[in-house]
Amino acid sequence: MSWSPTLRKTPPMPAKKRVLILCTGNSARSQMAEGLLRHYAGDRFEVFSAGIKPDHVRPEAITVMGELGIDISGYRSKSVDEFSDQPFDYVLTVCDNAKESCPIVQRENLTLHHNFADPAALPGSEEERITLYRRVRDEIREYLNSFPSNPA
Repeated sequence: MSWSPTLRKTPPMPAKKRVLILCTGNSARSQMAEGLLRHYAGDRFEVFSAGIKPDHVRPEAITVMGELGIDISGYRSKSVDEFSDQPFDYVLTVCDNAKESCPIVQRENLTLHHNFADPAALPGSEEERITLYRRVRDEIREYLNSFPSNPA
């Protein structure tokens, strides 16, 4: 127990659970998931994202997240290697490639997986791409609404 300035006993703050969100390029799906989880549950989770083959953060991801008032423009794509020696309570894989290829997934942590369509892989007009980014963003948001109570 710690003491507050008013000399009343207050319970210690529980440590935030550490979450790593993985995808192939860390350019869209994992970046949007990181932004969503930080925004809606940042008081409970310390959130990071990474990729197996990091690329740049896609401007379409920045745009559709901005529509929700979530700014990920300062995010950068990171390699999973940056996190290889760090402990995580949860590892979320948001694409099949990350689930199958990433060494962090085999560690002793709670690994959850859901494969989302890759909006960065869609050729087409800007309007078509933005529509797919919105759909994937909304699917990720819906999935994260039950985190961490979704089954492992």
